[in-house]
Amino acid sequence: MSRLTLSRRTLLRGLGTALALPTLEAMLPTAAFAQAARPRRFVAFYVPCGIRMNRWTPAATGTNYALSSMLQPLAPIQGDMLVLTGLANRPARPDGPGDHASGTGAFLTAAHPFKTNGANISNGISFDQVLANAWRGQTRFSSLELGIDGGDASGDCDSGYSCAYARNIAWASATQPLAKETNPQAVFDRLFAGVDPNQTAAAVAKRKKYKQSVLDAVKEDTTSLQGRLGATDKRKLDEYLSGVRELEVRVATEQPSACAPGQRPGAWTDIRDKADQMLDLIAFAFQCDLTRSVTYMQQNAGSGYVYRFLDVNGAPISDGHHTLSHHGGDAAKNDALEAIGRWEVAQFAKLAMKLKAIVEPDGSTVLDNSALFFSSEIEDGDSHSHFNMPVLVAGKAGGTLRTGQHLKYADQPSVANLFVTLAQAMGVNQQSFGDSTGTLPGVRV
Repeated sequence: MSRLTLSRRTLLRGLGTALALPTLEAMLPTAAFAQAARPRRFVAFYVPCGIRMNRWTPAATGTNYALSSMLQPLAPIQGDMLVLTGLANRPARPDGPGDHASGTGAFLTAAHPFKTNGANISNGISFDQVLANAWRGQTRFSSLELGIDGGDASGDCDSGYSCAYARNIAWASATQPLAKETNPQAVFDRLFAGVDPNQTAAAVAKRKKYKQSVLDAVKEDTTSLQGRLGATDKRKLDEYLSGVRELEVRVATEQPSACAPGQRPGAWTDIRDKADQMLDLIAFAFQCDLTRSVTYMQQNAGSGYVYRFLDVNGAPISDGHHTLSHHGGDAAKNDALEAIGRWEVAQFAKLAMKLKAIVEPDGSTVLDNSALFFSSEIEDGDSHSHFNMPVLVAGKAGGTLRTGQHLKYADQPSVANLFVTLAQAMGVNQQSFGDSTGTLPGVRV
């Protein structure tokens, strides 16, 4: 029997609304079905201030390992993930103090950020952008840069390191950080506004206004630069704002989505609501195949957020995350750090389970065909070490990753080796990246 074929712009109509269907098998030409049904996708999930490592690292290695207390939220997807112990990010080591900003700058670049709080920033292209460049043109958005906290990209954020390093993990080039979007409503408007091709002129105008709100939100973080820069820095202002300009060009040329989830995010009261909305948007963007490369910053480098909604020994946390991370061995601070870390891992698990619930046309899941990378800018908040980094990978990258195991490396290979391995697993012919020395053994099938 021949397969039924549908237009990819097929709409469900009712109650005065139009909702486009996501990609279905019937929308794909027979010859292209097998390949098109399984696109690869990547997420980089950043959390700040390091991890309480003695409650993070599983005791056993291999496939029969037990999750540590901090990794317990990952139990539903243990078979879909890798715990990697012993990886290092040597280029993240700062020149003098500044581990948070330097580590965040090198988080996805595996390059050494040049220490400056002026206009002469220099880093490297980030791994997500290597993938985005390889996949460019296959989706409406080459990549999405998302996060919880914004902030100006200029000035000194950490012992002489520019805020450009501390507040961005996506870099289009050595001098071009990509500004992240921190308003879920604006992200939704950018992704999904304008579904109905028969909408009224008023609706089109409203959609354009929504798109402009994305730029307004980003520009709020940068317009204060104009009055505070000297002549030299003003000439270099384009380097700071180039990421925003690229976003502006993207928004100006993007067409309405042919797929939408329906409900626009509402207001949020704290980080929990906002994080939930952002994770939903990542899942929806993948489900609708709007992008295949996403970066997500749970917060900025050295975040001082106070997790008052987390109880530790019967009392809410009252100190900021960064303050707690300098624990000095204090038991109470370490208990608070464990609670924060467990909550962060739970957010990562939540995203992975959302993707596991989305079935592809060929019966696999979005998680099956993705690679989700989780880590921080440092190992431990007290040591500020860039060795033995906390690293998780969820998803099977189309069946090319050997998930369900804990791998421990004694020779401290570079995290860049993992990036090269993931690129090849996802069909991108990348032979080197950052300070890589090859691929990472044990990860590939």
